[in-house]
Amino acid sequence: MTVTALNHVNIVTGDLEATRTFYADVVGLIDGDRPSFEFPGAWLYCGDEAVIHLVGVDDRPDEGTGAIDHVAFEARGIDDTIDLLKGHEVPFRVRDVPGRDIRQVFLRDPNGVKIELNFRGAEVVAAREADSALAAEAPGSG
Repeated sequence: MTVTALNHVNIVTGDLEATRTFYADVVGLIDGDRPSFEFPGAWLYCGDEAVIHLVGVDDRPDEGTGAIDHVAFEARGIDDTIDLLKGHEVPFRVRDVPGRDIRQVFLRDPNGVKIELNFRGAEVVAAREADSALAAEAPGSG
């Protein structure tokens, strides 16, 4: 057997609408078609793939590992993303990957699931240059 791709992440939530809204409005996934299961839920798409499956429950089940640390997405448009997070008042932190042109943005969904957004390439280089220019202009930096 060879694993070729991550298919989806399933999130069990007591607040289906808030979670659906978060992944659509904040993360930028598309709320799309879902089979007619006998339980409430939603599927959120990245392109043609339903990458986040939500299951709405009244009470959190005792099953499940709870061991997943985070879910990571590739992303573009870091400046717009940060503006969007600020506009939605979503707390976040930014980290640069040492030795790589990768900048990561971490945030949490309404259920406490950590989300990692990875930005790569030229936009990261430009963002780092802008950060350096701002730091050089800051009082006491010279």
